[in-house]
Amino acid sequence: MELETFDRFAQMVYEISGISLSEKKQALVTARVGKRMRTLGIQDHREYLKRLESPGGEQEVILFLDAISTNVTSFFREASHFDFVREMHAEWLASGQRRFRYWSAACSSGEEPYSLAMTLADLVTGYDVDSRILATDICTEVLVKAQGGIYPIDRAEGIPEEYFSRFLKVRSINGATSFEVKKHLRDQVVFRRLNLSRPPFPMTGPLDAVFCRNVMIYFDDAVRRTLLAEIKRVLKPGGFLITGHAESLNTLSDGLTLVRPSIYRKN
Repeated sequence: MELETFDRFAQMVYEISGISLSEKKQALVTARVGKRMRTLGIQDHREYLKRLESPGGEQEVILFLDAISTNVTSFFREASHFDFVREMHAEWLASGQRRFRYWSAACSSGEEPYSLAMTLADLVTGYDVDSRILATDICTEVLVKAQGGIYPIDRAEGIPEEYFSRFLKVRSINGATSFEVKKHLRDQVVFRRLNLSRPPFPMTGPLDAVFCRNVMIYFDDAVRRTLLAEIKRVLKPGGFLITGHAESLNTLSDGLTLVRPSIYRKN
């Protein structure tokens, strides 16, 4: 791929999704764009670029973003975050709160929101609560997988053993062993497509906590700033923003107080 063509792809990705792609990502972009080109029978990168920019190319743009997006996740990834939510949720229950709203802002194929749903469901036995989790992602392909709630058995690593029989069931599909999230847990999660770089967002809040982990590393400060403003808008006072352990808000944390590494409370 010529550098000029890569720059145009990178500009398009930034304009649409807020994701910044440096020249170091040229090989990655070439490989992932190549998959779409082979599917369409297109040989030249510039021809595919014209396809994206042409009238009626909107659906291909979505598929292009699906191909570019990085979706690395696992059940109970960065497990200390779920321990923290368990602690805070128990406190809120003890104080009499019965309505709970959480948001998994870059949910990928669903492992994060389902991990959160298991954590919450483990606490509310015997309580009459109204609990919902909103799970969003820009990638339509992973959202389809997330809504299905079916995963290869090797993805079960990290799930506490006591949760498995309560919230999951083993299935055999075409001779391969998988597991499925049980319907009563899937019903706690609502999946929607959302572009985090395009505020304002449709939800109004107030939310108890927002998981926005390992996604802001792909944004520049301008996009991070607008995203954080929207997160603070929908968080309740005293609600929490949970970021990835490798992320830092630095000078962008106005209105938020760091209470633990990668966990911020809205003032």
